Amino acid sequence: MAAPGPAAPGRSRGALLGNGGYLRFLLCRGCYVTSQQMLAVAVGWDLYARTGDVIDLGLVGLFLFLPVLALSLPAGVMADRFDRRRIVGLALLLDGAAMAAIGLWFGGGGEAVWPVFLLLSASGTATALLHPALQSTLPKLVARDLFAFAIAGASSVTKLAQLAGPAAAGLLLATGGAAVYAIATALCLIGSFAILSIRTDLRITTPEPFGLALLFGGFRHIRNTPTVLAAISVDLVAVLFGGVTGLLPVYAVDILGVGPEALGVMRAMPAAGALAVGTLLAWRPLPWSVGRTFFASLAVFGVAILVFGLTRSYGLALAALVVYGGADMVSVYVRQSLIQLGTPDALRGRVSAVNSVMVIASNQLGDFRAGVMAAAIGAPAAVALGGAVTLGATWLWFRAFPGLREMEGF
Repeated sequence: MAAPGPAAPGRSRGALLGNGGYLRFLLCRGCYVTSQQMLAVAVGWDLYARTGDVIDLGLVGLFLFLPVLALSLPAGVMADRFDRRRIVGLALLLDGAAMAAIGLWFGGGGEAVWPVFLLLSASGTATALLHPALQSTLPKLVARDLFAFAIAGASSVTKLAQLAGPAAAGLLLATGGAAVYAIATALCLIGSFAILSIRTDLRITTPEPFGLALLFGGFRHIRNTPTVLAAISVDLVAVLFGGVTGLLPVYAVDILGVGPEALGVMRAMPAAGALAVGTLLAWRPLPWSVGRTFFASLAVFGVAILVFGLTRSYGLALAALVVYGGADMVSVYVRQSLIQLGTPDALRGRVSAVNSVMVIASNQLGDFRAGVMAAAIGAPAAVALGGAVTLGATWLWFRAFPGLREMEGF
């Protein structure tokens, strides 16, 4: 029997808007991402204000990432054996507690930075537990023929949160900053309640026995699926070398000469571009070949990084960040659709765990890489070099993976 074709856009929007479980999922995801964005802006600003050391900005990413690296495999196994709602709900409570503690430390006038890094590792632990369970929840909530539209809708909510979170954090920092951590904590609590209130049965009914095959099942599936392997690996390289968000405080203070409100706007611009593209994808599927569109988006991503790295104009920097976010949205849409549609439910937690560690590695280690390189050769050169590496990797993967390059549809 032939697989069902894509749902009509009108039916997809109506069916998804009437799906209570999907809407609660979106609320949870939106609250979580907003809180993370607010935390990133606030911690980066507060640390740089206290130490003036660009290495500390890189260490923020490192301490958020190390727990993900250590816990991703067991977190994936948990997501494939236990109720995913409870995993996400408890992880959000842990994340909220870490954010509240960071706010109390800064609010109390603490000068030492090691307690902040310790609490960031607790937030990273929550992220490690949350991501595989949350990502593998969505395919159980919506019909397969609506999934591409659901991915676009969820990605749009994520980008809206990435837009609102930094802007709100920048405004709060400009007016004193004490409330930013409290609001981020409250969002974690709301997200926990939303995911726990989903009534769809998300339990795995036929769990595999414990063993190495269970632990490494996600890696095995990705290795045996070349298009997914290509999409994940090239995105890892692109964001690892092309990420710029960790250096935004340096650009705001030392290069562009703007304040915390402008930093919040800069942090939000990638999300603004991604939200615009995501909204289009939620209404209409990709009008071009999936594979070539994916590689084209990575090339545009690299060019936007080069422009941002070399400009001294605040307006041009904002425009480059908008294009940067819009191009990234296309690659996220393609990669997530390939992963979730091509993975059996009993494997989704472990495959999502591998994807999560790749995504978070590229973002958090990318910030660390950018901080170290900026300390050595300056922020503009570090960003521009990252853009050049992204373009080179895009060309290499385009030549090396014809299966993804020639893919017409999902």
